[in-house]
Amino acid sequence: MSENNNTYTDDSFSLYQAHSYTLLIQVETTSFSYAVVHNNRLLASGVNCDLDELAHPKLLSDLLTASYKKVIVGLPATGLTLVPKSLFGEDHVADFARFLDVKDTEKVLAQLLDDQNVIVYKTNEALISAIEKFKLQNTVYTAEGWIKAIAKSSPPDSNLYLQVGKETVQFLYFSSYKLRFYNTFEFKNPDELVYFTAFVAEELGLRPSGTTLVVSGDISYGDVNLTRLTDFYPKIEINGLKVAELTGQTASHKLLALAALSLCGSSEVV
Repeated sequence: MSENNNTYTDDSFSLYQAHSYTLLIQVETTSFSYAVVHNNRLLASGVNCDLDELAHPKLLSDLLTASYKKVIVGLPATGLTLVPKSLFGEDHVADFARFLDVKDTEKVLAQLLDDQNVIVYKTNEALISAIEKFKLQNTVYTAEGWIKAIAKSSPPDSNLYLQVGKETVQFLYFSSYKLRFYNTFEFKNPDELVYFTAFVAEELGLRPSGTTLVVSGDISYGDVNLTRLTDFYPKIEINGLKVAELTGQTASHKLLALAALSLCGSSEVV
């Protein structure tokens, strides 16, 4: 096994066996992360990789060009809206897309997010171009797996879930085990993270004293973001959900959203 701050490789990992592996790729605006899994076991991963490496692989050429059993790519959104499944129809996608102010450099995609909601979102065409070789039908919305994983855990009404990225934070809330709120915001510093957390909590009628923040992603005990959140929210937990078997010193909450892409199917492209 080899491991550093950004990459992990299990001793059993071999690209000669790629035909039996699943490759997971999570794309962000300026970077991407990847994981290779087999039978729910993490075999290799890398986080915060240069986005150009995805479009024009050099250091990761062998890994990204291998023939995998399955590939799932999570794409981010520059804008999104949730539509009740009962109201959604492909012939009305253009109407829903008007709420997103789609630019010439963006493309609109839609997919079933859970049993009751369809997500209609836009993303940068440059990102789509970077992942074209993996086939667009293998793409899903980046948070779909994370949402599915939490939904399966019977989330209590008192939990507000945060997935923290390099420049974004995603919020998720369930009421009576049904998805009530999901959204994402860009933040630049700990104070902005606290602001958006307070904004979402207020919108949902959640008081700090009665709310548990369950966090995952690029966050850990003692870092500036979590320390600042504890100034306002006394109940904070690192998300302990595991959707893949991890070994070594890999922190499962840091790879939760990435590994959870394995729970996803394909998206519908509009």
